[in-house]
Amino acid sequence: MKAQSPNSIKVLSGKSHPALANSICDILGIKVSRIMIKRSVNEESVISVGETMRDDDVYIVQTGCGEFEVNDHLMELLMMIRACKSASARKVTVVIPNFPYARQDRKDKSRACITAKLMANLLQTAGADHVITMDLHASQIQGFFTIPVDNLYGEPSVIAYIKENIPYKESIIISPDAGGAKRAASLADKLDLKFALIHKERQKANEVSRMVLVGDVKDKVCIIVDDMADTCGTLAKASDTLLSHGAKKVLAIVTHGILSGNAISNINNSSLDSVVCTNTVPFDSLMDQCPKLKKIDISPTLAEAIRRLHNGESVSYLFTHSAIV
Repeated sequence: MKAQSPNSIKVLSGKSHPALANSICDILGIKVSRIMIKRSVNEESVISVGETMRDDDVYIVQTGCGEFEVNDHLMELLMMIRACKSASARKVTVVIPNFPYARQDRKDKSRACITAKLMANLLQTAGADHVITMDLHASQIQGFFTIPVDNLYGEPSVIAYIKENIPYKESIIISPDAGGAKRAASLADKLDLKFALIHKERQKANEVSRMVLVGDVKDKVCIIVDDMADTCGTLAKASDTLLSHGAKKVLAIVTHGILSGNAISNINNSSLDSVVCTNTVPFDSLMDQCPKLKKIDISPTLAEAIRRLHNGESVSYLFTHSAIV
């Protein structure tokens, strides 16, 4: 897969996920462009691009992750965009596989900040011309932007993983909440499977008090699908609920493995057979601590999206097909 265009292509990487940027560049057959990112004595970030960007198409890979680093990564991204625009880049596209603050997409209580809208304003003010992201928590976030936003889906890669690794003919797709019913139904339709729903009641954020199963899972392999796994408390409780209703075994497949707080402990101590995450967020360092963690590589999808955008081709193909390297 070679990127060819009258304008050369440059891929820059922030500090959030350099392994993903390297994998994307390997697929495209190019090298990650040089950039210097460091901290001064007073903890301010200092960024400078190490090669010419004049009249180039620039793609900046920076994902939203880390319990404390997410704001630093966001500031890095804004500064990298501005540095490229100052260097006369023709077009700057930000590749944010896991869009930070995506869950803060509405005013759900008085005097709350709609931070996802603020994110859109910051990226556009910095000079971003295009955004590539994956499985937005709320797809209407695309409407916060006045620039093009391509919200790619992890579903094709998930389907390929299920067909290759799970005896899916005896499986059932599970949505862990009502909000994910559409996602589960879509996946179940494409795999010609049934799906069930878990209704959960929360006492407070990240803490589920009670779960009610809607559907029959007896003697089935249950595949819980969700867009993100944070503390994984919901997944652990969902697994117990499903097994108590006669499920054969339970595994979870999520797009964004945020895995914050005591997530690893929750997974290890749960009845889940495995938790499969795409690498929109880096978690390789946690796999030694948690043998139940498995990975789906989405760098081919992101690389193909970059190639298609750079060459003026349609990206909609990737909404229903996984990229082939």
